[in-house]
Amino acid sequence: MQKINIICIGKIKEKYFADAIAEYSKRLTAFCKFNITELPEEKLRGDNASEIAGVIAAEGKRIAQKISPSDYVIAMCIEGKQLSSEELSEALQSLAVIGRSTIDFVIGGSYGLSDEVKKRADLRLSMSRMTFPHTMARMILSEQIYRACEIAANGKYHK
Repeated sequence: MQKINIICIGKIKEKYFADAIAEYSKRLTAFCKFNITELPEEKLRGDNASEIAGVIAAEGKRIAQKISPSDYVIAMCIEGKQLSSEELSEALQSLAVIGRSTIDFVIGGSYGLSDEVKKRADLRLSMSRMTFPHTMARMILSEQIYRACEIAANGKYHK
């Protein structure tokens, strides 16, 4: 069974997002081993470019520690490739066929992902050219992973 992880910075504060993510997590147990790893958000001491770069680097190091060398890494970033739900489903199926058993989706903090994490990524994926709060992005990503699994199983969820 494929293992799908979401590695992200920060905790969900809004109950409605947490409830939605919990529901998709529960539904995903029928298709994969699904896990969300929340890493602490780095505190910003100043608002200058070097402080922000330090935050991005520190968060990137913590993210990198959670990624195994054999994992297939998908970095969620605005400059990434956009896929339809069907294309995401096909990509996840293709990875399973070639034996990639662990897939890590990575969502950075509010200032984005470090270059280190982006370079490690096998795929850079964008949900949209629009900007979403990271908690909403996590909920949308959870839903899209579930939708991709339902598409692969010819389920009725995807219309």
